[in-house]
Amino acid sequence: MIKRVIQLFFVLIGGTLGFVYLPKIIFLLNLGSGTPGWLSSPFAGMVVGGVIMAFLSFLFVDSLVHLIKAFEDRIIKAPVTDVLFGTLGLGLGLVIAFLIQLPLSSLPGGIGTILGIFIYIFLGYFFFQVGFKKRDELISLFRLPSKTKDKKKDLSAENTQATDYIPYKIFDTSVIIDGRIADICQTRFLEGTMVIPHFVLEELQHIADSSDVLKRNRGRRGLDILNKIQKDHSIHVDLYEGDYDDITEVDSKLVRLAKEIGGIVVTNDFNLNKVCEFQKVPVLNINDLANAVKPVVLPGEELRVQVIKDGKEQNQGVGYLDDGTMIVVEEGHRYIGKTIDVIITSVLQTSAGRMIFAKPKLLEKAL
Repeated sequence: MIKRVIQLFFVLIGGTLGFVYLPKIIFLLNLGSGTPGWLSSPFAGMVVGGVIMAFLSFLFVDSLVHLIKAFEDRIIKAPVTDVLFGTLGLGLGLVIAFLIQLPLSSLPGGIGTILGIFIYIFLGYFFFQVGFKKRDELISLFRLPSKTKDKKKDLSAENTQATDYIPYKIFDTSVIIDGRIADICQTRFLEGTMVIPHFVLEELQHIADSSDVLKRNRGRRGLDILNKIQKDHSIHVDLYEGDYDDITEVDSKLVRLAKEIGGIVVTNDFNLNKVCEFQKVPVLNINDLANAVKPVVLPGEELRVQVIKDGKEQNQGVGYLDDGTMIVVEEGHRYIGKTIDVIITSVLQTSAGRMIFAKPKLLEKAL
């Protein structure tokens, strides 16, 4: 359809140019005496110009349609804020260019027309870039907290006047594959809109299509988790269609997106956590949450644990609590495959999690 519209447009342009200029060209070339009289008429020029442009349009109409499609896809993938503020800037630039062009139109020799075209192009592009690149500052103007005039209102009244803005929660690939985020969302610990960027979804699909079996299973698990979250109607999920062609790393795209929309990155990637903290981007680490809600154990307490494998050191046994916390049992090698009572000797907290050291209760009694 668009191809036919473009061809019709060029036929109309060719007919208009032929109607206006073809008789003049014939007159200037002194061809009037050697050509039929009907060819010198404006209507004949309109037909000839339309036919010429119709044939010429077949040479470049496909390329033009492809260019329009590419531009359309880029606009569709761009964030709404980018399109909105860029368009507002463009409109403002054209209005200013129109006001400037009015006094220039009286200049002789067509100079005013040429300057007017240049001013329209320059100011339109300039203000489009201003609106596009200053969108974050313009958005922040609408997020300024209102000041309460009455200083004597009680705490409950102040709470009712608190801002209703809830930051977006932006999921990265690792937290989706991890799977715990689905249960956290269902328990309502995360409020607001959960944002799944399109470039994260593409990375998940790429992992799911990997030739490596482990990667492929992890990618498919991530896609299953996304479907689970999306089917839960109590969770508001939004797919962010925008992308950043100038950035290749997904983590860098997440940080930039969080800055632009004022969101919070949700991850369990230790390195991404540090990058967000360095760049002053809010971040929620699922591992921090898991460590915070683990039951507190103190040296001297008794636990019942199943020893399932050897430890790194000689005669050590290793077991796990229900929450995944590792327990290293001294002299636990002989109890592999058995469930025994142990006494906590020390607790070690590391960046990777918590590790508990213990010894068998039977051994304690023997001593």
